[in-house]
Amino acid sequence: MENKANLKEQILTASGVNPLKCMRCGKCSATCPSYDEMEYHPHQFVYMVEKGNIEPLLQSESLYTCLTCFACVERCPRNVQPAKLVEAVRLAVIREQGANHLKPQDIPALLDPDLPQQAIVSAFRKYAK
Repeated sequence: MENKANLKEQILTASGVNPLKCMRCGKCSATCPSYDEMEYHPHQFVYMVEKGNIEPLLQSESLYTCLTCFACVERCPRNVQPAKLVEAVRLAVIREQGANHLKPQDIPALLDPDLPQQAIVSAFRKYAK
């Protein structure tokens, strides 16, 4: 992957997010429906991108646990938009040749009747690149 400074700039450009606006109140993480399943929570994504500590995020399963429901965006008092950062990091991984976490044809086998439709749509957004 590109050097760390270029990768950080690419993620910030793709997301349109200014992580310096974050005051680390944790409201984004407190409202996240996937909080218990995530290795890195929304506020941690923001901080890690801000500091350029992106390599662990590229390897994290949290990229694929995020529902992209934007609950974190709605709760942020500073309009930081953590979900957009998660999406930008996910896209950086997907852009690497062969680095897709899941292929679209794998998704039907993973569905269960209790899965919300939003999760299905989100999965196709994440993996259909």
